[in-house]
Amino acid sequence: MTKDTCKVAVVGLGYIGLPTAAIIARSGCEVIGVDTSQAVVETINRGDIHIEEVDLDGLVQAVVARGTLQASLEMPVADVYVIAVPTPFEKDGAHTPDTGYVMAAADAIAPVMRAGALVIVESTCPVGTTHAVRDRLAALRPDLAMPEIASGTPDIAIAYCPERVLPGRILEELVHNDRSVGGITPRCARKALAFYKRFVRGECVTTDARAAEMTKLVENAFRDVNIAFANELSMIADKQGLDVWEVIRLANRHPRVNILQPGPGVGGHCIAVDPWFIVHGAPEEARVIRTAREVNDAKMHHVLTRAGALIAENPGVPVACFGLAFKPNIDDFRESPARFIAARLARRFGERINIVEPYARELPVEFGDTGARLIDIDTALETCGIMILLVDHDLFRSIPAEERRNAVVYDTRGAWGGDGDRDGRAPLRLAS
Repeated sequence: MTKDTCKVAVVGLGYIGLPTAAIIARSGCEVIGVDTSQAVVETINRGDIHIEEVDLDGLVQAVVARGTLQASLEMPVADVYVIAVPTPFEKDGAHTPDTGYVMAAADAIAPVMRAGALVIVESTCPVGTTHAVRDRLAALRPDLAMPEIASGTPDIAIAYCPERVLPGRILEELVHNDRSVGGITPRCARKALAFYKRFVRGECVTTDARAAEMTKLVENAFRDVNIAFANELSMIADKQGLDVWEVIRLANRHPRVNILQPGPGVGGHCIAVDPWFIVHGAPEEARVIRTAREVNDAKMHHVLTRAGALIAENPGVPVACFGLAFKPNIDDFRESPARFIAARLARRFGERINIVEPYARELPVEFGDTGARLIDIDTALETCGIMILLVDHDLFRSIPAEERRNAVVYDTRGAWGGDGDRDGRAPLRLAS
């Protein structure tokens, strides 16, 4: 691999893999995106996209047309392999990390890997996963010398470099955010650093693989702990009859206080998942991190209870649940508290429940035969007497108070509260 020629295989073409592949292709590398879905491969090779992300459609169309990005079901021979596959939980109910997809990627890479190749794990993983990938490759390719195993110069370089991006800003942040580049050895880190410098303008800091793995988990656990404080505060305020957003607004006037905003829980495949990887690795020591996860999960059930009581107190009144995504202005519903709450309300109240989600073409499978319907925002405003705001999409925030005046509103995001009377009633400003 020289500075001018580089063939890259990006394994996994989801919310991180596809934008990463497109950014690398834009830098001039020849990129093959590998995925197990025929539909995804065909979509990308048409220059289309299967996920929602700002400006991604234009970039993918451009690099596919230019010939620097194509998708395939088959693993190619490449200079660099970037693993960007999911790391979900095992189905044991104990939040055990499942690195099976990562290891399957290693299994697919091994037969075509040649001396001089660089393998980078970008998937969020428990500490030690990159070394486990090294060991898997070593077992499958004993003819190639692996870092820290070979006595001489290794044939293969292996590193870990997690993304740290915000949905809705992925393309910008893939380029401009700093990166932690962790190598199995310093030599591996340097080789990975040279690769990332092709397309990353942020600072790339080298470290060892285990430290880089832990760094990714710590970043999301830090966010989770801080959100848990806000969510716990909202439940306390609810019990004491206080407006949590007013309390937070006033507390944040202190020069060293910056409390986050509460919501109906925490979602997404990062903050709602990654802290459990730390707990799994050190269950006795990770007490605050475990408690934060439990608080944020409990907040979903708290909101579900409050919403259920509100609906039951108003029999026969149609209900609109606004939002299914895990955060505003994206189409990502993974681990979404809004999706969890709306689906369970649908199971309980059936056809009284209507869903407003501008980023969905159909309801997720768990709504099934509940009778719930996906409706547009105008229909909801015209026909629903109960409105539950679960996601503060910009479109929802723009709804004026006048259009909600005759409805009973449960605002879990603090976007609609304090609008004034509704037909002479005090506004329902529920904090959680």
